[in-house]
Amino acid sequence: MILDARDLLAASPKPYDVCIVGAGPAGIALAHRLADSSLKTCVVESGGRAVSAFTDALRGVESHGIAIKDYSRERVFGGTSTTWSGLSSPLDEIDFGRRAWVPHSGWPLTRADLEPYYRIASGTFRFPSWEHLSSLSWLPGGPPEGIPRWREIEEKTFLSADPPQNFGAEFGAVFASTVDLILGATVTTLEGESTGHARGVRLALPSGRTQTVRARVTVLACGGIENARLLLNSTFACADGLGNDHGQVGRYFMNHPKGYCGSIELSTPQGALPGYFGFLLPGRGYAGYAGLRLTPRTQEREGVLNSYVRFEPVFDWSDDPAVDALVHYTKRSSLLMRAFKRANRDQLVELRSYAETGDDSDAANQRTDLRTHLKTLGGLARQWRTVARYATTRLAHRASPAVISIRLRNFLEMAPDPDNRVELSDRVDAFGMRLPSVTHRCGTLDRHSAVVLHRTLADEVAAAGWGRLQSELNEDGEVWPMDYDASHHMGATRMGTDPATSVTTKDCRLHTTDTVCLAGASLFPTSGCANPTYTLVALALRLGDHLKERLLPAR
Repeated sequence: MILDARDLLAASPKPYDVCIVGAGPAGIALAHRLADSSLKTCVVESGGRAVSAFTDALRGVESHGIAIKDYSRERVFGGTSTTWSGLSSPLDEIDFGRRAWVPHSGWPLTRADLEPYYRIASGTFRFPSWEHLSSLSWLPGGPPEGIPRWREIEEKTFLSADPPQNFGAEFGAVFASTVDLILGATVTTLEGESTGHARGVRLALPSGRTQTVRARVTVLACGGIENARLLLNSTFACADGLGNDHGQVGRYFMNHPKGYCGSIELSTPQGALPGYFGFLLPGRGYAGYAGLRLTPRTQEREGVLNSYVRFEPVFDWSDDPAVDALVHYTKRSSLLMRAFKRANRDQLVELRSYAETGDDSDAANQRTDLRTHLKTLGGLARQWRTVARYATTRLAHRASPAVISIRLRNFLEMAPDPDNRVELSDRVDAFGMRLPSVTHRCGTLDRHSAVVLHRTLADEVAAAGWGRLQSELNEDGEVWPMDYDASHHMGATRMGTDPATSVTTKDCRLHTTDTVCLAGASLFPTSGCANPTYTLVALALRLGDHLKERLLPAR
């Protein structure tokens, strides 16, 4: 049943076995996993079916270092899956292990523990198949030709379902049957006893009224920042925040800092390289590309992190705002996209603008009004020649323009650093709750890892006679170009075996109580370089099985 928060004023909500806070990918995946049990489950979501100015204001955050983007923290049914590009990849084996050269590394799980749940996520929630994510050898035409034979570099596949999943719109049917959904109700704190036993959550309604939802187990699934914020604001058992007896809540916050740096001037103009430059395969329902990272053996020898770069071809329309606007308008028009995909159903479509890949951007995700649309249309009119060149090459099915220059789009793994953290600001939101204050910057190992990746790639490109890589990366320089929020907020309630260095157990519950669990990327001890949604959904599915095993016999 779907309830509006105003419906809660008529009567106190019934007690639940499980209350899940947040209706994004983690919360909805967990609700699905519990739906076939007799457990009474509800999901509480701060937003509604559409964004609003009120809930947008609740996204407030203070940033120190890498700035947190507003649209990386959506408060709406479906969460950030309403704005994401869908790019997915599993974490690598090396990401789970204890790396002697990476302080505070190591998961209490292995990739083998999660593989069954990765596969379930692919089948149930339309993530790309596990097999297709292992390489791009299945693409029409096979592996790309004309590229260097890599020795210390290897490919990592990133795929998105086409169109990307919107978890609220696509998988929300579960709330028409066995799971309740409460929309428009903001959880401000957890409630409980001084012993640490949580009894449920306190809801704040837009009207200013409050209500309590009781539950045997509360699961926080409201994002990598909000999970920590809620624990820090809940002080009934510990003055420093629930589960924060050892001062670990909020620490080890991570992102995937990204940005442009470096370019390759090719010795010979290159034609189509869809596996590297990006592709859309309408007949298979996939879009994606291969990134390039150091092999695990090289990472260990060099003592570096698992970062990667993506090749982006440079055309004469690259970075043109008018072309980007045309791509965004086309993607937002279901009629135009259906027509384009029908026309190219049996073809491998080579992407010719970075905007086509769906990677989040300010232009694609900003809130728009009439003035914004008029300004954009004016830009399209002024740049009509560039727009026409792009549109002609895109629609005429002609060969890809020869590429003579490639720029590098960098995505970094951040080392888990206890000083990168989520704390509470002195500022408060509309409900009087302290806002999150996030501090995170690239550290010495993060920078060194990117430099080594560029150096190794440059050596291999030159040895193969493929071209010359130019990079201005300087790990000791004052300016560091990879400083853009990837919207991948991880690590602030990390799992582990030692309560002195972690917040949650391998079964995703707080060390200090068995009545509170967490779901989402805040659980990650390390981040690897893969987009986190595929992994956090797998973790949520695993948590669902754990809750059923623990709670059903007791009932």
